[in-house]
Amino acid sequence: MRRFLRLGAVVTAFGLTLAGCGSSTTEAPADGGGLGTAESPVSIRVIANDAFAKQWQDQLVPEFAKKHPNIKVTVDGVPYNDQLAKSMLELTSPTATYDVILGDDPWFPQLAKTGGLVDLKTDLAKFTDAGYAWDDFNPSPLAAGQWDGHQYGVPVRSNLLLMFYNRELYKKAKVAEPTSETTWEQYFADAPKLVQDTDGDGKPDAWAVGTYFTKDPLTPTIWQTVLNSNGGRLLDDDLKVSFDDDAGVKALQTQIDLLKYAPPGASTYQFNEPLEAFRQGKVATMFMWGSVYKGTAIDKATTTLSEDQVGITTLPAGSAGPGAHRGIWSAGVAKKSAHQAAAWTFLQWVTSKEGEQWVGANLGTFPARDSTLQGTPPAPWLKPVYEAITKGYEAISKGQMWRPRLPESDAVQQILALQTSRAMSGQAPAKDAVHQAAVDISALLKSKGYAQ
Repeated sequence: MRRFLRLGAVVTAFGLTLAGCGSSTTEAPADGGGLGTAESPVSIRVIANDAFAKQWQDQLVPEFAKKHPNIKVTVDGVPYNDQLAKSMLELTSPTATYDVILGDDPWFPQLAKTGGLVDLKTDLAKFTDAGYAWDDFNPSPLAAGQWDGHQYGVPVRSNLLLMFYNRELYKKAKVAEPTSETTWEQYFADAPKLVQDTDGDGKPDAWAVGTYFTKDPLTPTIWQTVLNSNGGRLLDDDLKVSFDDDAGVKALQTQIDLLKYAPPGASTYQFNEPLEAFRQGKVATMFMWGSVYKGTAIDKATTTLSEDQVGITTLPAGSAGPGAHRGIWSAGVAKKSAHQAAAWTFLQWVTSKEGEQWVGANLGTFPARDSTLQGTPPAPWLKPVYEAITKGYEAISKGQMWRPRLPESDAVQQILALQTSRAMSGQAPAKDAVHQAAVDISALLKSKGYAQ
């Protein structure tokens, strides 16, 4: 919690600085800085998450250089918990260190509000390739980079919560494999059977589920998805809290109840623990970000499972349909950048039809373009993945399955993380945790000028 408070204080201070000094103090050249020549190449810097920054630098950048050898790209990795604060500092400082800024889904309204990003559709239209095809993007991932009617970012790492399942463990338990039509009621009816003794020693050594359970900003996305799949929302159209009711309590209790069928010690699970448990064949299902599929089903260096053992689909369905949750990394171009043309050229290639094909096949990153999802996958193993992504995008769009689209989204998620943790650890019943989260979020939004 102290980490969250420090981050909140830093970001608040940046907001005060921005209010006092306005946006950038430098102007980009009219030609966007050009695309460089063999004698005088252009250099751009990208601030990215360290979970994939090295992969980009070592694999993606050399591939881009084959097309644009005169644009030199450096990708700097930053730990996730530091990246928002560092990006806010970058966008509110008088000079530019980075030309390209990456932001996680809930951060982008906050980054855009600084005034430090350009509108990619309008401000950089003269540097946009004729065949870029904005209308080919699926609306759900593209919307993550939008704010206040402007397109400040494009989806460079599309992601969504999905359900992974181990076909062998389902077969041993004599349970039908889940589909996009499997309901939460059906899932919980099957869960006790998926807690199994697979080696015959009389003790369970495989369990039904692994996912986020401990205090983490991503932990509440599980019950948020349950809430959305039942037609509920965190905030209504007037930005007032709308989850402090039976539907909100039921959603949180659903996540709490998953612990009954999880491995011992699962209450401490964040990202790595359920991922490792699934890859080791210890859990039959995993509610996790779909981008881990390649490392879970294909890459022998990271998993004990094989492609034919791993199934993937949407989260169990509620009354309104199947569940998923959007988690898009979008990238924008800094208004202070002296090389906007080169920066946008780089982002265009990464998010182009060609770029998506290469990234999907080599890095396992999910596509954002409908033509990619509906076309022939660049690798055979991607076919079931693309089918799951397509269904997931449909669910996300229908159920508005994303974190609040507010500059205060990160602060809202931290409140939800704290109260979810209280409920998961037994410190408070679900009803009390939901109510306290509602009270705290209402107070936060009221302090920021939203009517409550």
